[in-house]
Amino acid sequence: MVALVAMLSVALLMLVAETLHSRRVRRVAHLAFGPGARAQRWTLLAPALRVLSATALAWGMATLMTIEPHVHVSGEVSEEEWRHLVLVLDVSPSMLLRDAGVNGDESRSQRAAELIDSLFERVPIGKFKITVIATYNGAKPVVEDTRDIELVRHVLSEVDMRYAFKAGSTRLFDGIAEAARIGRPWRTKSAMMVIVSDGDTVPATGMPELPPSFGGTLVIGVGDNVSGKFIAGHQSRQDASTLRQVAIRLGGEFHNGNKRHVPSDILAAAAADARKPLIERLTLREYALIAVTMGSLLLAGLQLLLHYFGTKWQPGTAVTGNRAAA
Repeated sequence: MVALVAMLSVALLMLVAETLHSRRVRRVAHLAFGPGARAQRWTLLAPALRVLSATALAWGMATLMTIEPHVHVSGEVSEEEWRHLVLVLDVSPSMLLRDAGVNGDESRSQRAAELIDSLFERVPIGKFKITVIATYNGAKPVVEDTRDIELVRHVLSEVDMRYAFKAGSTRLFDGIAEAARIGRPWRTKSAMMVIVSDGDTVPATGMPELPPSFGGTLVIGVGDNVSGKFIAGHQSRQDASTLRQVAIRLGGEFHNGNKRHVPSDILAAAAADARKPLIERLTLREYALIAVTMGSLLLAGLQLLLHYFGTKWQPGTAVTGNRAAA
């Protein structure tokens, strides 16, 4: 209400002032603009621009004086800024087989930890709350919405989570279903899901449906996808084709991470900020700051434009060499 009164008052005063000013300008038009008594055509907009800029400046200043001040705290992230990273990790016994890495001498779980650690370094991880879901013969959330990166690193590298499950075949879709359950109440497109698995014994049907809160999905395969290793009576290798189909059905991206880290373009696509456009996230405070900035610049800059480009009339006559000699 205060801002509206200030805006209307300034608008009224400026209209009166511009009316008086235009009368005075007409009286001295021949002196200011030459024999034609006319300024440049664009100067007809000057009175309206002065009224608008002064009104915007008054509204912005009054608004900033009356609204609650915004205090910035170092490291603070607003609720609108927070995003969620859900890690669905295959912790089945096949992930202990040593056929991963550049030299093929790392276990698949070690390679998974390296890939996720690389992900932490290349996304704005400070704006993510992290959830880790272990999946083997079922799925169990290990941590939910933590901001402690070191805790996640410890879980990935030091905790053998397969002992929390009964022996059996891997049910990767259980982990996806658990991620969907946890992420259902989150803000639309505020979550990114990363699935790391060797693709061993992934079923062809039964894909869970993700809620609207998930805006990006990245499926990373680990393990040798050619020869593999023998375990539990069968040859276990990275089933890249199945994992790629999982990524396609989830609307995400697939990457064979056995020897190469996730390319930056794939990572950027999965981690893209899918919040509302910036214009939709502006508050009254931002609009007031824009009004103050634009009003001040226009009010100050208009005087310079009028001085240098307001008229073509240049009083006085340049003295040439012959006339000076005479």
